[in-house]
Amino acid sequence: MTKESLMEMGLTEEQTAKVLQQLEGAFVSKVEFDTVNAELKTTQKKHDAEMKAFRKESAVVEALRSAKAINPETVKPLLAAFLEKAELADDGTVPGLSDEIDKLVKAEDTGFLFRTDAPALPVVSGAAPAGSVTASPDTKLTGYEARLADARKTGNAALAVSIKREAAADGIQLF
Repeated sequence: MTKESLMEMGLTEEQTAKVLQQLEGAFVSKVEFDTVNAELKTTQKKHDAEMKAFRKESAVVEALRSAKAINPETVKPLLAAFLEKAELADDGTVPGLSDEIDKLVKAEDTGFLFRTDAPALPVVSGAAPAGSVTASPDTKLTGYEARLADARKTGNAALAVSIKREAAADGIQLF
């Protein structure tokens, strides 16, 4: 608002001065208002597009996790062509996505990217887990093995052969 525009409205110079004094620069011109408003609308559109992309991305990751994808980031590029055309539904899902994922799960060349059953537990040999029941060692076998080791340590070949024969008679094979 300018002094001239106020004077054209029929205000006196004194009234015009008072009005301008009251405004003290708080008034924004229409041009400034339109510029800021246009920037705000552009920013809002950009924000809305980013939020839509984020929701779509979240829906894809959730669908891949539900399909037991081992690494969703590895599978997403395989869905890129579909996702370019796909739109996010009002319920937060991507229509047709589950069908596309099912194709990948069933395909011979991509099926390994998904878990089909519970992962196998690792096999530990040579040790018994805490709390497990282990079979007691065969005392006859360990006795023969200890005596054979002593005979070999002393270099007594005759005694070693004798211990092996004795063990064989009990049905125990020593090497």
